[in-house]
Amino acid sequence: MAVYKIVEAGDDILRDKARPVAKFGKYIEKLLDNMKDTMYANKGVGLAAPQIGVSKRVIVVDVGDGPVELINPEIIDVDGTQTDSEGCLSVPGVLGDVTRAYSVEVKGLDRSGKEIGVRAEGFFARALQHEIDHLDGILFIDKAKNLRKI
Repeated sequence: MAVYKIVEAGDDILRDKARPVAKFGKYIEKLLDNMKDTMYANKGVGLAAPQIGVSKRVIVVDVGDGPVELINPEIIDVDGTQTDSEGCLSVPGVLGDVTRAYSVEVKGLDRSGKEIGVRAEGFFARALQHEIDHLDGILFIDKAKNLRKI
């Protein structure tokens, strides 16, 4: 597969609302595989398609339990709050404290277009929310307090 260059803050695609995926097939399969390769090569725990210059509502997340792929994801339920440090492959060298829901329920589609649901808590929930924000043109630095260079 391929490892793509990560788009960094300042690029317009990171501020645009990504387009929904309507067609499934080899293109989406290749996109998901390449996104995972790119995420792992950059030692990330999540990646949204806009971060590699593709305006599609596609994310991949792996917080250590294996990869989760979601197409056209939507958060349908949230509970609780948590505040913790976040960073982003598109904003290298910066951390900030972000408050997010402690648990989320997300619905979306898998690589074949079948509807799936994911319930997540803690760090996994944080990663899903972070990546879904990317699909709406939101960066963690928009929500963060105590921004600092690392």
